[in-house]
Amino acid sequence: MRVYVPLTLPGLAEAYRTGELGAGPLVAYAVTPGLREWYVSDDTEELEYAALGRAALASLRLLAAEPEAPPRRVVIAVDVADRAVSADPGRGPGPAPGEVRVAGAVPLGKAASVHVDATDAQADVTAAAEALPAADGGDDDAQSVVDGAEDHELLWFATQEIANLVGRGD
Repeated sequence: MRVYVPLTLPGLAEAYRTGELGAGPLVAYAVTPGLREWYVSDDTEELEYAALGRAALASLRLLAAEPEAPPRRVVIAVDVADRAVSADPGRGPGPAPGEVRVAGAVPLGKAASVHVDATDAQADVTAAAEALPAADGGDDDAQSVVDGAEDHELLWFATQEIANLVGRGD
């Protein structure tokens, strides 16, 4: 199953250093029945893109909690065994659409691609991270700021480019 794991650039650097995406369980996003219902589509590519978008929003939340991190959303697409993935039953009325938990450590070698904001998105990403609490509280103006970050498409990178993304390229 393809899952999308939200990270920050420091989180990606740590994964590169250790060779794995944390010890687990990891929060990730995938095409789930809940995502299909929320997005209302049967097109697999559209649903994968929606799962990527949900992970990008989760990356924005990580940036809001880690303001010293470079303001670029990071999502890593990883292929894991279906049995390693479960919906998160422990949060409130239920998980966000597409949200899953991945049990155990995930080797970075399972990554299919990395998706990162371009540097020109940094101002909008910073503003969106700062606006998240107000947007979560129902402030329409703040939600518009958060949506402004979503207007930036994440760039696609091959896994071989991770070293350059985290500043460890030769």
